[in-house]
Amino acid sequence: MNPTACLLVIGNEILSGRTQDVNVQYIARRLSETGITLAEVRIIPDIREVIVRNVTEARAAYDNVFTTGGIGPTHDDITSACVAESFGVPWVHHPETFRTLEAYFAPGEFNAARQRMATMPQGAVPIRNAVSVAPGFTMGNVHVMAGVPRIMRAMFDEVLPTLPHGTPVTSQAWHANGLYEGTLAAPLEAIQHRYPGIDIGSYPYRLDEAQRGVCLLCKGTDAQAVSAAAQAVRDMIVELGFEPHAGEPAKP
Repeated sequence: MNPTACLLVIGNEILSGRTQDVNVQYIARRLSETGITLAEVRIIPDIREVIVRNVTEARAAYDNVFTTGGIGPTHDDITSACVAESFGVPWVHHPETFRTLEAYFAPGEFNAARQRMATMPQGAVPIRNAVSVAPGFTMGNVHVMAGVPRIMRAMFDEVLPTLPHGTPVTSQAWHANGLYEGTLAAPLEAIQHRYPGIDIGSYPYRLDEAQRGVCLLCKGTDAQAVSAAAQAVRDMIVELGFEPHAGEPAKP
């Protein structure tokens, strides 16, 4: 089986609706491409006991835990200290990171708030940040990253190659204009029973009045089974009297 992962999205701004999270899609896609199964995503607030509990639960249940958010210089950036608490280790000054940040900022700008970003759980390994220097870190199987998308991506792309990979997920899709879920539900369920190891998803779309229908996506780690399930989906669309189009519908 492929390694598993859980993503903890940390931040009151996400839960309040002030900020739209765009990191989940990127992380999910990149993990899928490298054969790591993203099994769960949790969105949690900047509350110490909630973060500690979720980190502790997730790191015991999954091969990898990724966190985004809460590692900046302000008072509500508490993720790093919470990870230390989860592992039962001190939250300590990291000399190498301190020197890197001190050299990055202009004289007089490396104040006490910014120095907090050089504090990590004892034993943590920094994750290099090519965008804004201040690193994330890995502690055990927990990978702690920034919430700002371009910085998160730099950190994620740094740590991903170091992790054990499985078999990448492959996918094939068909869509048909004028076909709706109520019409295909029964035969599609029969196909799913024939290919239990393949994830078959049904996704209605409406691009305009002439282009609305259903997209059917087959995905899994067994490329032959994915291809066979996709062929069965195509045949089903034809049998129902509609024209199958390969791939997902193109957005205007």
